[in-house]
Amino acid sequence: MEFSSKLLEKAVNEMAQLPGIGKRTALRLVLHLLKQPSEQTQFLAEALTTMRDEIKFCVNCHNISDVEVCEICNNPQRNHKIICVVEDVRDVMAIENTNQFKGIYHVLGGKISPIDGIGPSQLNIASLVTKVKLGEIEELIFALSSTMEGDTTNFFIFRQLKDMDIKTSTIARGIAVGDELEYADEVTLGRSIVNRIPFENTLKNI
Repeated sequence: MEFSSKLLEKAVNEMAQLPGIGKRTALRLVLHLLKQPSEQTQFLAEALTTMRDEIKFCVNCHNISDVEVCEICNNPQRNHKIICVVEDVRDVMAIENTNQFKGIYHVLGGKISPIDGIGPSQLNIASLVTKVKLGEIEELIFALSSTMEGDTTNFFIFRQLKDMDIKTSTIARGIAVGDELEYADEVTLGRSIVNRIPFENTLKNI
């Protein structure tokens, strides 16, 4: 792709670094910004810069937040004895959109994936185990995607908790095997949370 401007080329190359954005889409977005009032581009740049500099991760659940403890963990109306274990913030948003879960979350920050060089120590697993050891948690709901990596992560955490007095369950397989939670429709995902099953029942499939 030939550019008549080095400035345009640099902007397109940076935009193309975003996931799902190819060079042609990046060019279309950059040209769109050029057609808008300069203030709009400034607002966008300021919003991104402010987000990057000031956004926090909840000290309790690792969810993205504007403050040290996120709104969900701070909400006294939530059931703090039930924790839904998810991969990332997109899964929190997907489950919250169902309005079917009233507990709190624990965001792992990924899944165990040796092929990608991601091991247990790189995820927020140790802090989850520490929470359970305090003895205030009654149930963990595993809500990772139905993939080999998701199942491996579930099983690893389950093994860490095998000697502890806690109920473990997993979302019902209304979510197709291999699907990511963020792409599930709200009704299916909501039913999967409500109709969760004991995690032990899934071990024969691992």
